[in-house]
Amino acid sequence: MIYSEKQFIDKLDDIIKNSETEIVEFKEAKNQFNFNDIGKYFSALSNEANLRGKKEAWLLFGITDNGDVIGTQYRNSGTLRSLKKEIPANTNERMTFLEIYDLQYKGKRVVAFQIPPAIRGIPTVWNGAAWSREGESLAPLPLNKLDEIRSQIGVDWSKEIVQGATFDDLDPEAVSYARELFIKKNSHDDKMLKLLEKSSDIELLNKAGILLNGEITNTALILLGKAEAFTLFDGFIPRITWTLYGSNNSVRAYEHFDMPMLMAVDKAYSKIRNESYRYIAAQGTLFPEEVKAYDEDVVKELINNCIAHSNYQLRGKINLEEFEDRLVFINEGNFIPETVERALEDGYKPPYYRNAFLCNAMVNLFMIDTISMGIPKIYSMQRDKCFPLPTYDLDEPNRVKVTLYGQIIDKNYTTLLHEDRTLDMQTVFMLDKIQKKLSIKKEEYQTLKKRGLSEGRYPNIYVSLKVADAIGDQAQYMRNKGLKNGAYKQLILEMIDTKGKATKSDIMDVLLPVLPDILSIEQKKKKVTNLLQSMKNKDKTIINEKDGAIDYWIRRQWPV
Repeated sequence: MIYSEKQFIDKLDDIIKNSETEIVEFKEAKNQFNFNDIGKYFSALSNEANLRGKKEAWLLFGITDNGDVIGTQYRNSGTLRSLKKEIPANTNERMTFLEIYDLQYKGKRVVAFQIPPAIRGIPTVWNGAAWSREGESLAPLPLNKLDEIRSQIGVDWSKEIVQGATFDDLDPEAVSYARELFIKKNSHDDKMLKLLEKSSDIELLNKAGILLNGEITNTALILLGKAEAFTLFDGFIPRITWTLYGSNNSVRAYEHFDMPMLMAVDKAYSKIRNESYRYIAAQGTLFPEEVKAYDEDVVKELINNCIAHSNYQLRGKINLEEFEDRLVFINEGNFIPETVERALEDGYKPPYYRNAFLCNAMVNLFMIDTISMGIPKIYSMQRDKCFPLPTYDLDEPNRVKVTLYGQIIDKNYTTLLHEDRTLDMQTVFMLDKIQKKLSIKKEEYQTLKKRGLSEGRYPNIYVSLKVADAIGDQAQYMRNKGLKNGAYKQLILEMIDTKGKATKSDIMDVLLPVLPDILSIEQKKKKVTNLLQSMKNKDKTIINEKDGAIDYWIRRQWPV
């Protein structure tokens, strides 16, 4: 939990009364304290809190080993809170302080760092090493403690009972809706249907895998809990935050949607400006198709996947960011399949389930179909719509960022999907990468090339002539492919003959419109440089001369 000033003073009284323990460390830190040592204590205290089943550990500055309050000037310049952003750069799982308290205690300044316990199954490390407390000293985490933490990997946080929670902490409207959904889920079984209709709410939620023997689980609180029941969680608020950005990426509006998550999904979706989008997918027609920019089922599936697979022990939130042409979903927790390609494999099963109890409950409430089919389902829906596939950005550790596009990127790709419904998902996935100018493996490109689906000089590849023929877009194909080098050289010679001499900038102005569209500006400049050097050294048709500080290219006169 996060403490108010009064609550924390009471807490500090209790901490000092009990003196240093394995989860409490006093430091005088009169003026300075080594940053690396703070990191080591963060690791050690976090691991000890995990091993002792505690929700927090403490590193306190301005207090002696004996518990005497002497005060501290550590980071008294206003840079104290920046430590919350500095620490994750050297910890695993982006672990950082739950909170940093800076207050006057008994007339002296005290700084208190509230440290979270290590995530189940994963020791907290600092600069790659895990630390522990040995009496009053720091020491590398011993093997017995390491094994004890690692043995927790099978523990399902979402199944745990929330201490102090009662049925009164659940939202009545959410409970009623959950009851309706679970009965609908079992409507095919007459015997079960009659049983559920006669069941009390507690009995029904037990059968739905939301409660456990009538006790309130983390799953029950997340899906059905009252908004004010967030205080029962360990220092975080289960939340979806919708943010609307303008054309200059400035924030125009935002709104938070808290528990119950069963009801929050529809509320978050309703904020999205899901306007109609017109586009021509079929070749040979002038009549556009009109669809919503974002398929409702896709958006809700992505939000529900965030709820199901979030690492709640990282104490983050789900961010839904809306831009003019796309939605971005950001969720805390590592991507269990590791790559999207693996998740798309036939029969793929994840090596473990982060929130198996929660996922099962969400299946029973129609929030998700099955535990491991979210990505294939979303990709199939976008393919059927002939839209770009969602892009999964996995560059940040323990964070998944998904971009859903609300309009087409490459007409060739869109029309190809419309014309050829037999393309398998792996092929569509690679073509989608090409349209987004994302890299694919060379062997993947070679496979596409053999099938006539891609062309170009790797890695600058594009939709092939075969595809362009199929979709009637020869012009775009030629703009991608460009002209032969001989044609470019002839254009350069004709320009020099007309003007008598030409700078490289002059030559760029002439060639820029006809160079391959697939090349970047820098690549186009490099190509022009290579053409000029070839004409000078190999063809011997032009030479370079200076007029003051300006370089010119002129025709070579014969004989030499």
